[in-house]
Amino acid sequence: MTSTLYLADTIATMNAHNEVLTAGAVLVTNKSIAAIGSAVSLKSQYPGATVVNLENSLLMPGLVNTHCHSGLLRGTAEGLPVWAWLQQYIDPMHRVIHADEAALASRLCYAEALLSGTTTIVDMWRHMRGSAEAALHQGIRAVLVPYVAEHPDHDYFETLDANEQLIKDWHQHQSDRISVWVGLEHMFYAVPAAMQRISALCQNYQVGFHTHSNESRFDVDKTIERYGARPVQVLEQLGLLAAPHTLLAHCVWLDDAEIQLLADHGVGVAHNPVSNMKLASGAAPIGAMLAKGIAVGLGTDGEKENNNLDVFEELKTASLLAKHSNADAAALDAWSICRMATIDGARALGMQETIGSLEVGKRADMIALNTHTPRMTPLITSGQYMNLQHNLVHAAQGGDVAMTMVDGRVLVRHGELLCDDLSKRIRAANRAIGPLLARRDAWIASAGTAVNELEKS
Repeated sequence: MTSTLYLADTIATMNAHNEVLTAGAVLVTNKSIAAIGSAVSLKSQYPGATVVNLENSLLMPGLVNTHCHSGLLRGTAEGLPVWAWLQQYIDPMHRVIHADEAALASRLCYAEALLSGTTTIVDMWRHMRGSAEAALHQGIRAVLVPYVAEHPDHDYFETLDANEQLIKDWHQHQSDRISVWVGLEHMFYAVPAAMQRISALCQNYQVGFHTHSNESRFDVDKTIERYGARPVQVLEQLGLLAAPHTLLAHCVWLDDAEIQLLADHGVGVAHNPVSNMKLASGAAPIGAMLAKGIAVGLGTDGEKENNNLDVFEELKTASLLAKHSNADAAALDAWSICRMATIDGARALGMQETIGSLEVGKRADMIALNTHTPRMTPLITSGQYMNLQHNLVHAAQGGDVAMTMVDGRVLVRHGELLCDDLSKRIRAANRAIGPLLARRDAWIASAGTAVNELEKS
């Protein structure tokens, strides 16, 4: 049995007390955390352990990205609100993307995530056998959610048959790091029978369900027009809040009754502040959700609506958006936001017993940040002027990540990706984007004048 003792100047455990250790150490045995405490004490207790001294570093749990879409459209889908953006840029891409391009997108996005400190990612994407293979090879912990649509006007996404097959082939089989949930692009993209089947699949395979909800005013208004109720109420009526785990992305336009429903059903929420600002969707009522005990995690959304996968940027943006939208400089305290990126993100996925904090028995998913930088200075870890949590929220960046570990395996060391040939993936992506955009343009030209599919369906 191999044991390694990681020493760090500072350890932010993100346990129930947000405990911070100075001159601390974490003992990793195989995939798990075997001990945590003072460096002096653990070195004495485990003299046979290999010692890794992470100088000028802060050790903390790996970040949990609760909502992402792999993709290759970064910087090419700009300047529109969400539904027009989907129709003009995104849905035409889904019609023409090839499986090898989708797999390449996942490899590139997972690499970006690991380099910036994300150890767990929820990815809603296409042709996800390639995504599963990417996660298996690169070592990231992944919740794979096929981009499902089951509607005659949206027959160019994944099918529930394909989703079910992915569950059979990959859900915690090749690796327990890889989970497969049932996905749905949006309620508008499914007929009622499909939503009944989604509920059945979640129960039969005991897997989670993930979709977008309450993202825009249009979303809410159109749902009321179609169903006579608000989106979360409709999801409850369809049985989709009763899955073993339900995770809703965005939840910007919730009313009090919907917030109560989420709390009553233990539904997790993926808060995507950068995406919501970029697409002019609005500011989610995070304070009200947290007050009800809802597990709120942070998500980057995709590379095209963000345009990066740096969860540290989401910490800062979540803080600033809450303060700005509530006209309250005290809105969303720093520790709450740190927890959203770690243990509360894990709780939103039902994984809080396994990941999200540095505690004995949990998986060794952790990252080390370089603190020997101007933006992390001064770093005060205790007392009246303690600023560690504020530095993590308002100063740290993904580029500060020096080490990323998942299941006790180091995947990033000294800021370098160890688990894939990053240069090779970048070159391949730059070659792939031209043909992908050309096929999308050709489809748009052949389709003639754009039709608002949501309005006609």
